[in-house]
Amino acid sequence: MTLNRLVPTLNPNVTEEIRVFGTVQGVGFRPTVYRLANECGLCGEVSNDGSGVLILVTGDRETLDNFVQRLQQEQPPLANIESIVRRQDRDRNFSNFRIISSTPSAIRTQIAPDAATCPACKGETFDASSRWYRYPFTNCTHCGPRLSLIQKLPYDRANTSMAAFTLCPGCQQDYETPTNRRFHAQPTACPTCGPRVWLERADGNPCNLSHSDAISAVLPLLQGGNIVAIKGLGGFHLACDATNAEVVGKLRDRKHRPDKPLALMARDVKVISQCCLLTEAEKELLQSSAAPIVLLKKKEECDRAFILPENIAPGLNIVGFMLPYTPLHHLLMENCDRPLVFTSGNRSGEPQCIGNEEARQKLSQIADYFLLHNREIINRIDDSVARVILLGKVEGRGQKAEGEGTINKKEESYGVERRKKSASECKINSATNIFLTHKAQSSKSDRIQILRRARGYAPAPISLPPGFEKASPILAMGSELKNTFCLLRQGQAILSQHLGDLENASASRAYQESLNLYLQLFEHQPTTIAIDRHPEYQSSKLGKELACANSLNLEIVQHHHAHVAACMADNGISLDAPPVLGIALDGLGYGEDGILWGGEFLLADYRNFQRLATFKPITMLGGEQAIYQPWRSTYAHLREAGIMPSLAKRVGGKGNLELFRFLQQKPLKILDRMAEKRINSPLASSCGRLFDAVAAAMGICRESCHYEGQGAMQLETLAYGYILNNSEEIESYPFSVGQIEGVQLPYLEPQPMWEVLLDDLYEGTDLSLIAAKFHLGLADAIAAMVSFLQNCVSFCQVVLTGGVFQNYILLKLVRDRLESQKLEVLTHRQVPPNDGGLSLGQGAIACARQ
Repeated sequence: MTLNRLVPTLNPNVTEEIRVFGTVQGVGFRPTVYRLANECGLCGEVSNDGSGVLILVTGDRETLDNFVQRLQQEQPPLANIESIVRRQDRDRNFSNFRIISSTPSAIRTQIAPDAATCPACKGETFDASSRWYRYPFTNCTHCGPRLSLIQKLPYDRANTSMAAFTLCPGCQQDYETPTNRRFHAQPTACPTCGPRVWLERADGNPCNLSHSDAISAVLPLLQGGNIVAIKGLGGFHLACDATNAEVVGKLRDRKHRPDKPLALMARDVKVISQCCLLTEAEKELLQSSAAPIVLLKKKEECDRAFILPENIAPGLNIVGFMLPYTPLHHLLMENCDRPLVFTSGNRSGEPQCIGNEEARQKLSQIADYFLLHNREIINRIDDSVARVILLGKVEGRGQKAEGEGTINKKEESYGVERRKKSASECKINSATNIFLTHKAQSSKSDRIQILRRARGYAPAPISLPPGFEKASPILAMGSELKNTFCLLRQGQAILSQHLGDLENASASRAYQESLNLYLQLFEHQPTTIAIDRHPEYQSSKLGKELACANSLNLEIVQHHHAHVAACMADNGISLDAPPVLGIALDGLGYGEDGILWGGEFLLADYRNFQRLATFKPITMLGGEQAIYQPWRSTYAHLREAGIMPSLAKRVGGKGNLELFRFLQQKPLKILDRMAEKRINSPLASSCGRLFDAVAAAMGICRESCHYEGQGAMQLETLAYGYILNNSEEIESYPFSVGQIEGVQLPYLEPQPMWEVLLDDLYEGTDLSLIAAKFHLGLADAIAAMVSFLQNCVSFCQVVLTGGVFQNYILLKLVRDRLESQKLEVLTHRQVPPNDGGLSLGQGAIACARQ
C-alpha cells in the first residue's frame, strides 16, 4: 500500500497596496516605513502622493499584518494616521524595499503644523562637534517649519521656500539616506548651504557680524534697553527686557498698545517658575511640540530679584509665557536668566510682518535693531494661545439659599412644548463660597483649552463626528473678529490659523491671500459657502461675492448657532444626535429678530435651533462706541433699570458713589433721546456688554478700553483674588426673570443685581468682593435658567460656548452648577470658544443642511 506524505501548506506571498491617510508627509513617515519593512523582511516601495503615503509591499499575510500593526504603533512623533486602507494588488517582482519619488495626484493629504525644535536638533545646535553647531535653522523630520514655508503639495523641497537653497554634499547625503533623521526633511540645511541670519540697525546700516555673533549680540542689546525686531518661524516679533518697566513702556508707546497684555518668552520652565505658578500639565503644554503661549497665574512674590512689572499685563493676574521653539530662539535665550517680551511684530491693528522689507517699513519706528534672515515666510502664522483648565470640582462651603436654582414665572408658553408651572416671579439668590485651588500636580481631568489656534496646531485637521463622512466640499468664511476660515469635506475640517480682525484693510487682504493659498494647497473646490448672518462682516461680503461669481450655494448661519455647532463638532456629537441646550455668551452677534444677540439659550442641533431664553436686551448707546466707551453700557443698564433718579441722592457715604458725578458730566439728555428714538442705539442682549457695564460702574476701564474684553478680564482678576484669599461665605448678587413683550421669551433681568451692587459701592465695599459676588450671581442665574428650561423641554447635554466663557471663574462655576443638576456639560477642546472657532460651526451647519 502506498502512503501519501502530507506536505505542509506554506503561506504564499502576496502583494498589497497599502494607503495611509492623515498627517504623514514631511514628518519622517517614509523612512519609518522603510525601516519597518526591512526589519520585517518585506520587499516593495513607498512614495508620497496627493492622498498621503502609498506603500506597495510583498510578503506573506502574517508578516504584512505585523508590518501594518507596527506602522501604527511606531509612527513618527509628528505623524497622525487617520486610516489605513489595504487591498491586494497584482503580483510584483521586488528585490528589495526602496523609497521612490512623489506621485502627482488629486490632493487629499494633510500638512503638518510647524513644530518646536526636537531634543536631537537642539542637542546638535549646542554640540561643538556637530555640523549644525550654533546654526539657527537646524531641523529634521521630527521638528521645524512646515505650513510656514509650503507653497503647494505634495510636500517636497521644490514646493517650499527652501527651493532657493541648494543642498551641499553633506546635506544631500543626509536627505537621500533612508535611515537618516533628515531623510527628505524638506527644510534641512546647514551653515554651508542654508539660510543665514544677520543684525542691522533700524536705519538699515548692517552690523557686519557672522550669524552666530549676530545672535549673540542681541541679548546685550536687549539688556541695554533696546527693542529688537526678530524674524522667526511664521512672522516677526518685537522683543525687549520684560523686567524693565521703562523699556516695556517705551515699546507700548511706540506700538500704540497701551494696555493689551504682552507675550513673554523664557529660556526654560525654571525661569518661568520663578514668577508664575506652574502645574505639571502646564509644564507639559509649554514643552509640547506645539509650544504655544500658555496663560499662567502670576506669583504674588517672586523668588528672584527681578519681578514682572505691572505694565506687562496691566490689571491682570495672568501672563502668557512660551518657551523657545526654534534653534534661533534657543541660541538667543541661551544665557538669558530673565523673561523677554516677545510680542507680535506689527503695527497696532495690522497683521504680523513676515517680509524683511515690510518689517523695515512698518517697524523701523518701533524697533532699534532688526535680526533678519533670508528664508522666506510663505504663510503668516502667529503664536497659539492656550491654557490648562482644572476640571476638578470647585471646592468651598456654603448653603443654598432658599429658592436657589429655580426661576418661576406665571403660566406661559414660550413657543416650545413644555410642562406648565405657576408661581409668582422670584429672584435668584445664593450664598455660596468657592475656593479655587492651583494644584502643584496635574490631574487626569485637566484639559487644554485653546484660545488662539495658530502655530503648532494649524492646519492639523479636525475629524468631524459620525454622519459627516460624505459631506461635499464646503468653505466657511468665519467671523469679523479673531477670524479663521474652514475647509470641510468627507468627514474632515481644516481650520486655518488665526488671521485676526478683518476691520483693518491690510488684515482683510491677508485673509484673502491665506484663503487663496489654502484653496490651492488642498485643491478645495467648494460647492457651498457658509457665512455669518451679519451683512457688514468682511468675511460675509467676500463669501457672497465668491458664491455669486462661481454660482455656488450660499448658506447663511446665525452667529450663536455656529458657536453651539462648533462646540458640538469639537466634542464629537453625531449629526443625528438629539438637540443640546447651547449657552452662547459673547459680545455681539447678528440676531434673527432685528437686535444684536450675545446672551442666548438655544435648543439646537446641527440643522436648526430655537431660542428658548436670553439676557435682557439693553440699548447700545452710540452703537459701536459703546464697546470702546464702557460707561455707555453702564448708563444704559442703569437707565433701563430705572435707577438713575435714585443715584442723585447717593453723594455721601464711604464710597461717595462718584459714579453718579462721572455720569453727570456726560450728555445724558442726548443719550436719552437717542435711546428713545433708536438713533444709532440698537438693542443688544449681550453678556459681554453686561461685564463691561459692571466693570465700568466699579471704575474699571470706565472711560475707555483699549482691547476687547479688557474690563471683563480685570473684573475676573479681582474676583479670583478675593475668592482665593478669603474663606468666608459670599452672598451672590440676585437676578430675576422677565419676559420680552409680544414674543413670550424669558430673559435674565439684572435690575436686582444693580440695586445691591450700587448699595455695595455706596458703602465702600471692597471691589474684589463686588467682583466675586457678581461672578457668583451670574453663574447662579445661568444655572437657574437652565433648571427652569429643564422643566419645559427635554435635553441632557449643555454646551458652553462664546468668548465670555474664556472667563476661567465663570466657566468653572457654571459647569459645576450644571453638573450638580445631573447634566453633561460640553466645553471646547480643539477650537477656541471665541470667534476663532466660529467657522467650524458654520461649516458643520452647512454640511448638515445639505
